[in-house]
Amino acid sequence: MKIKTLLIDDETLARNELRYMLNDFSQIQIVGEAANADEALELMEALKPDLLFLDISMPEKNGFEFLEELTQTPEVIFVTAYDQYAIKAFEANALDYILKPVKQERLQQAIEKAVKEIEERSAPSGSNHLTGNSQVFIKDGEKCYFVKIADIFLLESAGNYVKIYFDTKKPLLHKSLNLLEEKLPQDMFFRVNRQQMINLNYIQNIESYFKGGLHVTLHSGHSVEVSTRQAVRFKELMSL
Repeated sequence: MKIKTLLIDDETLARNELRYMLNDFSQIQIVGEAANADEALELMEALKPDLLFLDISMPEKNGFEFLEELTQTPEVIFVTAYDQYAIKAFEANALDYILKPVKQERLQQAIEKAVKEIEERSAPSGSNHLTGNSQVFIKDGEKCYFVKIADIFLLESAGNYVKIYFDTKKPLLHKSLNLLEEKLPQDMFFRVNRQQMINLNYIQNIESYFKGGLHVTLHSGHSVEVSTRQAVRFKELMSL
């Protein structure tokens, strides 16, 4: 299996060194390079890579800001010269990063981890729509998360953001609920009202509610109202 890989770093020498080191890994196929976030965004659409080697500290937009613009995120190996990023962003999350200067042994460990994750996915990153195995990147303050779509049980509109509920966390994603509704798998997520979408796999209980609406309780304990407008479609979907 060839892993389509994109290198994103504003330093030409750093990209050259990394490209040279990656020659030792037969499964890695470097399909492109970018010197900044805007270049990378164009290449993402054209090349649809499976793996990114991403520098965090770049001019104009840093690596985190770049990832926030993506609808779905491939596997990412962060490359940084600063320990401070590791302390702030990665301490409580399963994100992988390599400190500069890159060492071959550490590079091998990161690649093995990324390849394993890629091989376990059922759909390629090039798909225009998200699947349960797709992941999104969320930066919330000093914390960063790669969130698997199937692990999200509730989405809630919050102005220009969407509050993403997974595990015990609820960080904000800088995207609209309408956009996510278009991209999320329709057999998994349902727009219950203007403000909320739920993961159908997390439904615990359904009850009749005011004026023909429905009241849904999720396994997490969260309760949502299915609007009267959406209730008919929801009943058909759930065979009620």
